[in-house]
Amino acid sequence: MAYKNYCLVCAGTGCHANTGEEIYQELVKKARDLGVEKDVQVVKTGCFGFCEKGPIVKILPEEAFYVHVKPSDAEELIKEHIIKGRMVNRLLYKEDDKKTDTQGKIDDIKFYQKQLRIVLRNCGFINPEDIEEYIGREGYQALAKALTDMTPDQIVEEIKKSGLRGRGGAGFPTWMKWNFSKQSSSDVKYVVCNADEGDPGAYMDRSTIEGDPHSIIEAMTIAAKAIGASQGFVYIRAEYQLAVQRLEIATKQAREYGVLGKDIFGTGFDFDLEIRLGAGAFVCGEETALLASIEGERGIPKPRPPFPAVKGLWGKPTVINNVETYACVPMIILKGGEWFASIGTEKSKGTKVFALTGKIKNSGLVEVPMGTTLRDIIFAIGGGIKDGKKFKAVQTGGPSGGVLTTEKLDTPIDFDNLVAAGSMMGSGGMIVMDEEDCIVDIVRFYLDFSVDESCGKCSPCRIGGRKILNILDKIAEGKGEMDDIKKIKEISEAMKRSSLCALGQTTPNPALSLINFFYDELLAHIQDKKCPAGKCKNLLSFSIVRNTCIGCGLCAKKCPVNAITAEDCEPLPGKKKPPFVIDGKKCIKCGECIAACKFKSVVKL
Repeated sequence: MAYKNYCLVCAGTGCHANTGEEIYQELVKKARDLGVEKDVQVVKTGCFGFCEKGPIVKILPEEAFYVHVKPSDAEELIKEHIIKGRMVNRLLYKEDDKKTDTQGKIDDIKFYQKQLRIVLRNCGFINPEDIEEYIGREGYQALAKALTDMTPDQIVEEIKKSGLRGRGGAGFPTWMKWNFSKQSSSDVKYVVCNADEGDPGAYMDRSTIEGDPHSIIEAMTIAAKAIGASQGFVYIRAEYQLAVQRLEIATKQAREYGVLGKDIFGTGFDFDLEIRLGAGAFVCGEETALLASIEGERGIPKPRPPFPAVKGLWGKPTVINNVETYACVPMIILKGGEWFASIGTEKSKGTKVFALTGKIKNSGLVEVPMGTTLRDIIFAIGGGIKDGKKFKAVQTGGPSGGVLTTEKLDTPIDFDNLVAAGSMMGSGGMIVMDEEDCIVDIVRFYLDFSVDESCGKCSPCRIGGRKILNILDKIAEGKGEMDDIKKIKEISEAMKRSSLCALGQTTPNPALSLINFFYDELLAHIQDKKCPAGKCKNLLSFSIVRNTCIGCGLCAKKCPVNAITAEDCEPLPGKKKPPFVIDGKKCIKCGECIAACKFKSVVKL
């Protein structure tokens, strides 16, 4: 049935949690109540990527891009846009520097202009719970081509031509993994999808599954054909309920349509998938720990070699890639490896998805060609730093990555450049910090996360991470010594050299970034016993500026420990009441006094 308009409602996790479902229901209801349900189809889609502006509704064919939509806006959208053909200007996206001009199309929005969506090609365009919408956008054509027109060798060769490297963090050539398993004479092989995304601030893989689950099913089936597997597993965190739900619906539909299961496309090829739920252990992102968890064992890493491609699940050859890697595969098979290889840099082909978060104006999911600079992502796409603050640093690669400074902003992003700059690609988390962030405090957060997530199997990780964290805690408390810097370096070197898996080997990276790029800030904490950003409580003191205090007492009323009292003196010239003073011995440095003072008389020292 052809409709006059198509109303696409973001139903990714962010918008879904922020009344997205209610907006969808209201739009359907208002269309029905106003008698235009035959004129407009309301569709729940995956994430549009522009999470800062959610909930988002896009109406076709005009491509009107409505932001911060509320359920109460549904009636106006139906009456004005669908019935009268007039855009609702107050809801249309507006660029910050053009507050009076409305933008009607995605192509006009700066956030999207430097992006190239391959992995996210269907997110925000189709209903992820309807296989026919996926098929309508070339879905399962790559699988048909792989099963009917290509041999396993040809499939692997096409992936080799593409230059696709694993997007889970290590960047290992995808074709090589597939080829190792393909060459095995084992009669049983497996294909596994790593959807155990656990980095703080990262939601790339989860959003891809929520918005385009069939692309993962199609890619895994192609991989299975390439290596000769008949069974696959998607390992995904149980807490990602929406992604799990949509993946379950997609696998059921795929079986019903004959693109999953027995005798796919009548070629005699059999392949099926099973979803395995993880309990949320970060270490299970490491492939051998993940496979152990699928087998029902405790999720802890195993020494390699042998690698899973040779001896993996239940001792059989196993190809394991993450969600983003698989999402590239159908387009590579359809358009050819050379097409994919024409995008990106010499050693890092294609695109990369980042979760852009932190002190950034435009947070969200960003997919850019490899080689795009950090500056373009943060300032051209992300819109720069919030509230007119200055850029201070960006963390890439999650807790395993490094913190990069202004001097690194023009670094073209790829696997090798980020490592050379002192960080890493990781799975794609990108957290931006401004001048008010304390790097010591940020690094403590990442170390605390990694220490908590360590499986404890090997002592370098179990003990070393805790030792570094204890030193950082000591520095933040004003008890640091210069010798602590040397200790961090020595422990880090030992962890990198002898930890069993990448979690332990990379845990020291944030601490090393602190030493390498923020040495002056580190010295301020150790030698001056000061936190320049004003975040480390033990290094702070609060004071009231006598000349500007009017004696209103709001700060004293908000103080939870009664540390603020009026001075025992006459009012200052021009003031009706005496100024207030803070007792440093009682003060717990909660900051309530600063928030309460309307005259900015309370300051951090």
